[in-house]
Amino acid sequence: MSDYLTEFLANRIFLVAATAWFVAQTLKVLLTLIVDREFQFERFHGSGGMPSAHTATIVSASTAIGLVEGFSSSIYALSLIMAFIVMYDASGVRRSVGTQARLLNNIIKDIYKHKHFEEDKLKELIGHKPTEVVVGAILGIIIANLMI
Repeated sequence: MSDYLTEFLANRIFLVAATAWFVAQTLKVLLTLIVDREFQFERFHGSGGMPSAHTATIVSASTAIGLVEGFSSSIYALSLIMAFIVMYDASGVRRSVGTQARLLNNIIKDIYKHKHFEEDKLKELIGHKPTEVVVGAILGIIIANLMI
C-alpha cells in the first residue's frame, strides 16, 4: 500500500494540479484580505471568487498532460474536453445557481421580516465570472509550464 501511495504522490500531473489548486485558493484568501480587509479562512476551501481554482486545477492538469504525453495524444484531447466542460460549468451553470441563491435569500429575508422563517441562507458564491475562469486558466497554464 505504501508503494502505491508513494508512486501516486510522485505523479507529476497530480502534483501540478494540486499546486495549481493550492495557489488559486491561496490567492482567493489574499485577494479577500486585500480587497475586503478581512481574513476569511473559508475562502481557502470555498468555491467561487477570483481566480477559479476548478479551472486552474483542470487546465494545469490538461496542460501538463499535453507537455508530458504530447498535444496530439488521446489523453490530452480527453483532458482538454474535460477542461472546457469544467470552465463552462464554472462560469455558466454554477454562476446561475449563485444568482438564484441570492434571489432566494432576498425572498427569505423579506419573509423573515414579516413572520418567523427558520431556513438557513443559501450559499451565493458558487460560480465564477468569465474573467475569474480566464484568470484560473492562465494560472493553470503558467503553473504547468513552470513545473513540467
